[in-house]
Amino acid sequence: MHRRWLFIAAAGALIVASLIVGLLVDHQADTGNTEAKPAGGTQADVPPATVSPTASVSATETSAKPSAKSTPRKESPRATATSAKPSAADTPRTGSAAAPLAGRIRPGATYRGVATFYDADGSGACMYDASGDVMTAAMNSTDYETAKACGAYVLVRAANGASVTVRITNECPGDCAPGQIDLSAEAFAKLAQPSAGKIPITWTLSSPSAAGTVSIRYKTGSSRYWCGIQVIGHRNPVARLEVRAGSGWRQLTRAEYNYFISDDGSGCGGAIRVTDIFGEQLTLNGVALTANAVQSTGAQFAKR
Repeated sequence: MHRRWLFIAAAGALIVASLIVGLLVDHQADTGNTEAKPAGGTQADVPPATVSPTASVSATETSAKPSAKSTPRKESPRATATSAKPSAADTPRTGSAAAPLAGRIRPGATYRGVATFYDADGSGACMYDASGDVMTAAMNSTDYETAKACGAYVLVRAANGASVTVRITNECPGDCAPGQIDLSAEAFAKLAQPSAGKIPITWTLSSPSAAGTVSIRYKTGSSRYWCGIQVIGHRNPVARLEVRAGSGWRQLTRAEYNYFISDDGSGCGGAIRVTDIFGEQLTLNGVALTANAVQSTGAQFAKR
């Protein structure tokens, strides 16, 4: 009986020991799994994520745009008629900026040449009538530029400091070189003695304060089938003339004798739109289709 109890006790002790050993093994296994590095191919092997190009652009754009709270917005100044007109102290702008429709003769540009003179009466290649205005001149063919110079005012200066403003009414072909102006005898006399014959000059485009109003004349022979239209008395050089044609405007070609021609009569007798080299437009209504009659319009371009 005593042996039986000893055997049972020994067996129990063995079972308990086995359980203890099993628990120790399990604990060591658990500790090992916690400290072990993950196998290759798991997320831990992937390097830190980088921002994609798309995301970086977006981030840059976002950071580049200040919030309304951090940077106050400034309204851009609105253009006004007053600010658009340069003061006398302003530096002259280039022809393309100040006068987008200018040809060879540009505002703010200084031209060099010589002055000669002839007996002028205001008539000539520009087909203006002779008049009592003796402060006129003929422009060399290059700067005449197929009548684009007609009616332009230019300020001519001599080396001695004398100056005179003349209106271009004629073309000086042949011997007149680029830059040369053939003045009326009266205009030349304001710069030098007539005995000088020819003097060096500089000249610039002018937009005179004193100017009347623009007039329109239809050429002799004009009708509703063909017409030529001339602009007279404009303060600034004329760059373009259009006539109302249907619901739009049709630009006419300028002849070398300073008339804008409608070969098929389109727009003859209708509304006329005249544009100067600065882009200012005058829309003229009620001009009768009457040949060789100077008709005042009461309009004028702004002084520049």
